[in-house]
Amino acid sequence: MKLAFAGKGGVGKTTLTAWMAEYLARKGQNVWLVDADTALSLGEACGVDRSSLPEALIHREDLIRERIRQENTSMFTLNPEVGDLPEALSVELPVLGENAQGKPAGSKRLLVMGTVTGAGGGCACAANTLLKAILAHLVLERNDWVLVDLEAGVEHLGRGTVAHVDGLVVVSEPSMRGLQTAADVGTMAEELGLHKQVLVLNRSDMEDPALPQLEGLPNQVVSMPYLSSLAARQLETGNVLGLPDNEVEFVIERVLKKFGAEV
Repeated sequence: MKLAFAGKGGVGKTTLTAWMAEYLARKGQNVWLVDADTALSLGEACGVDRSSLPEALIHREDLIRERIRQENTSMFTLNPEVGDLPEALSVELPVLGENAQGKPAGSKRLLVMGTVTGAGGGCACAANTLLKAILAHLVLERNDWVLVDLEAGVEHLGRGTVAHVDGLVVVSEPSMRGLQTAADVGTMAEELGLHKQVLVLNRSDMEDPALPQLEGLPNQVVSMPYLSSLAARQLETGNVLGLPDNEVEFVIERVLKKFGAEV
């Protein structure tokens, strides 16, 4: 299954992406993580130092020019050959131990999109075209799990980057601003044909929350309680894995069940 994670900045979507990848890998699944958030924090959330992260795609002008730009023109090649790029541009992430049945763990690999400002500004159209091609390859031609951490808001959805994924995890805190962004994300995703959506209400102890009637807000809801262990951890490191709380696994299982996924 291929899932994208979206929502307002700071609501916990990167943390949830890292948790789900770890859960799946411990269950023996092979997982691709795509960091399409300009904050570039998914690797750190998974316990990898920034110095060990793969070079961001948007910094690879040589590769973008080779695969996307037609020679001596300003035109783009919209269907570049990318079958070799996922392995070439990614790094393997550690998995914390074996799964509950004692079977070998799966694998996690991370691809990083990057940030426009980090590359000196300008348009990321060519890099985004290459990212879309790589995502399409992972989604349509690989049998592994793919988890895409989108940037805050609806920008990547607006560019159609994740048009082919199976479902969308919309993350929000229980606030009107967060839920309004979640509704905007849900509406745009519907327009792209992403009808399978689950809202994760982070830092909420409400079992059956009475949410405002906002058009586009996903109907399927899973609440994620406030975790004091996570709050304490984040004062020391960006790594969100290995918490003592069983609640994390329980929430991930509920989210996957909403999508009808069996692991």
